[in-house]
Amino acid sequence: MSKLIRKCTKIFATPVPQHCVTKITRRYVSNAHQCQNKTLTEHIPLSNDILFRQLFDPSSRTYTYLLADTTQKKAILIDPVLEWADRDATLIRDLGLELKYAINTHMHADHITGTGKLKSILPGCKSIISRRSGAQADILLEPHDSINFGRHQLEALSTPGHTEGCVTYVCHEQGIAFTGDTLLIRGCGRTDFQGGSPETLYESVHKLIFNLPSNFRLYPAHDYTGRTVTTVAEERILNPRLTKTKDEFIKIMNNLNLSYPKMIEYSSKTCLVLLMTLKRASQSNIVSDKAVPANKVCGIYEYPTEKEE
Repeated sequence: MSKLIRKCTKIFATPVPQHCVTKITRRYVSNAHQCQNKTLTEHIPLSNDILFRQLFDPSSRTYTYLLADTTQKKAILIDPVLEWADRDATLIRDLGLELKYAINTHMHADHITGTGKLKSILPGCKSIISRRSGAQADILLEPHDSINFGRHQLEALSTPGHTEGCVTYVCHEQGIAFTGDTLLIRGCGRTDFQGGSPETLYESVHKLIFNLPSNFRLYPAHDYTGRTVTTVAEERILNPRLTKTKDEFIKIMNNLNLSYPKMIEYSSKTCLVLLMTLKRASQSNIVSDKAVPANKVCGIYEYPTEKEE
């Protein structure tokens, strides 16, 4: 206590009585407990007729989400990854489901989407992405469009900032949302390429995601420390970046100095074409940066044949 009294005296430039320090300490502890309690919310239980699976790509640390109506057997995949498309298709078949849509939260730069391959494996599946993403897909979403699978649906909220075309998918009835790279667990996506903007991302989170009910569970597109889920209440209080003022947040994001994802562009040796097969790509030994060009066409691509000497 004596150490705290000396600190308070130094701060206020005048001796501070012990009873005042005690009162301040109690108030601080009380406020800390109140903040902690506000982060602990009882989530909305999933209904009996919805299936939920969280799948993972350890290479890019990407989460893929499988949702399905267990009565009507209609399913959707959110943010599938190319290298795991066979795994996802096998799971869907094993569960006796029909994949209606392969959906992306945005045009990724750190992996190639599995959407194109899933369409070739599971006929009838359609690709979905936001119109603002600039990518090609069977369905291009506008803000607040709905995606139906059986009796369940997702609402597409436009949450740009990480990229221009980022979308958060909200299943209101189940109390869950899929935030892509816009909002991560105790973090957020970078804002230094693909039309990113720290100011726009801050507004997307505070005006839309943080305005969802406190007990809504949030599922991001990535996590790098093994975490799987957060809540609106937790991120409002505990997110170290997005609890800052807008100006502080912009300064943080503008000074990250991150290296670009190695797959963001493609080299002069690669050529992307609209084809419904990945056969030749799997046979190629070319290793180059290719995610964004491939994802512009929902992952449907192949490499050109190399001329023999």
